[in-house]
Amino acid sequence: MKKLKFYYNTQTLRYEKLVTPLHVKLLRFFGFILAVFVFAFIIISLVFRFIPSPQLKLAELKYEKMRQNYETLASQTRNLQEEMSSLEKRDNQVYRSIFEANPVPDSARAKLIEKKNEFQKIAVINDEELGNELANTLNNISARIKYQYASYDEIETLIRNQSDKLASIPAIQPVSNRDLTRIASGFGVRIDPVYGTLKMHKGLDFTAPQGTPIYATGNGKVEMAGFDESGFGNHVIINNGYGYETLFGHMLKVKVHEGERVKRGEIIGWVGSSGKSTGPHCHYEVHVNGQPVDPVYFFYNDLTPEQFDRILKIASTGSAKSLD
Repeated sequence: MKKLKFYYNTQTLRYEKLVTPLHVKLLRFFGFILAVFVFAFIIISLVFRFIPSPQLKLAELKYEKMRQNYETLASQTRNLQEEMSSLEKRDNQVYRSIFEANPVPDSARAKLIEKKNEFQKIAVINDEELGNELANTLNNISARIKYQYASYDEIETLIRNQSDKLASIPAIQPVSNRDLTRIASGFGVRIDPVYGTLKMHKGLDFTAPQGTPIYATGNGKVEMAGFDESGFGNHVIINNGYGYETLFGHMLKVKVHEGERVKRGEIIGWVGSSGKSTGPHCHYEVHVNGQPVDPVYFFYNDLTPEQFDRILKIASTGSAKSLD
């Protein structure tokens, strides 16, 4: 049963039935609806603010996993960069210094290298830039690794060249001289046997019976082979490369010919007394970058330290007169 409401009308001085106008009813209805919507909006806002949705939770999990992956990549990248720096330092300070090669500048290793520390920069950038920065850093390291491989290829070539160089440097005596008695005249100022005047003797004289084999003392290419009027008679000049040149004079007979490549220990002729000579011997010279040097310091391949000391004394105290 509907409850009726009355009010006291002061005009008529009696109680009358309370009738609510239609427009008031409509206003109250729409006010109620509006209040419901506002309340619902507040509740939903609070729910989304403090209680994340499943999609948001999933996005947050993905983000956290991605961030952990970024941190792992950053750590791995840091380790790679430290290893690359170590390799580059070893390349410059060890490998290249062994072969007397110029170090490779950082600017040549990778144009992407920056002077400041990449990881300090990563520490201050926001998360959106982190992936791009790590990608750039990895590209940087990739470029450095590629250049390092090229550097090692160059060092491998240097190793091969060094092997060739060691085989080319004069390193044995030109005639068999195991008892170290065949050096008759050393390097330095000596008395010319023909003119009797002091003259620079630019090599060593090895006395030996005529026909004793003469050996190439290092690998090289024969530049001169035969007789000329220089005073050396039948002689051979070998360009050993790397600034080295060897001369063998006063041969009885020359075995090699110009343009031929010879190896250390190969017979190139036989001891004689051709040219300006006073007896069978091999005049032997070593030139470095066009300048004559004492050949006695190039016999390290076939002499022990004790034998070297002995031959050094023999060469320095030998005959004051040369044989040519």
